[in-house]
Amino acid sequence: MKKITLEICCGTTCYMLGTQKLLQIENIMPEEWKNCVAVSAIPCLNNCTSENICGAPFVRINGEIMSHASVESIFNRIRELLPGEGEE
Repeated sequence: MKKITLEICCGTTCYMLGTQKLLQIENIMPEEWKNCVAVSAIPCLNNCTSENICGAPFVRINGEIMSHASVESIFNRIRELLPGEGEE
């Protein structure tokens, strides 16, 4: 299985609006996910414009931008992407 890529924006706006909490995600994610998810900090994803600055913090998961990112929303998306995790 190809690893899920999680890129966390560390630009100033994102950092001020919550990235500092997201940077701890590797430490709190379920142990069984750690070999399936590659987490990296990115200097800036360049998603902040005057029209969408309120969407920060931003992350990119497998190339898809997520706004208003939180640990919970990121975990929910990872669950959907992991084989067998999103199925009931």
